[in-house]
Amino acid sequence: MLGSYVRFAHVDLVAQDWKKLVAFYERVFHCTAVPPERDLGGPWLEASTGLEGTRICGLHLRLPGYGDQGPTLEIFQYNRLAERGMPAPNRPGFAHIAFAVDDVEGAREAVIAAGGGSVGEIVTAEIASAGRITLAYVTDPEGNIIELQRWGA
Repeated sequence: MLGSYVRFAHVDLVAQDWKKLVAFYERVFHCTAVPPERDLGGPWLEASTGLEGTRICGLHLRLPGYGDQGPTLEIFQYNRLAERGMPAPNRPGFAHIAFAVDDVEGAREAVIAAGGGSVGEIVTAEIASAGRITLAYVTDPEGNIIELQRWGA
């Protein structure tokens, strides 16, 4: 059982080019860098990941809307990457991150202009007992899925 102190800290996104993804999330979603840049390796990292000879480089980005102590998106690049298939909204495991925006169509256009892609269409739906949502699924430049959402009118 967990102790009395539990707090969400970060989500890690393994990148093919960490600097490119950091720039994308800073530019499009107004995430802010939380220095220092990391360049990590050694026995503790090998033991914790189970990957011999591994090194990681990257940076934490503060997610918007939660102030200076809010959670971060950790974007790290490993010196050796495993292959992966294309992401899909219905693949088991972590599927996407979501950002609340005031203009889903404008945010979708900004993502695409910054090198991201589109997964489906913009839709608006009434969700029973929750309200009206407008949303779209898009991807960052490396194909990771992002949900853009706006609740309300």
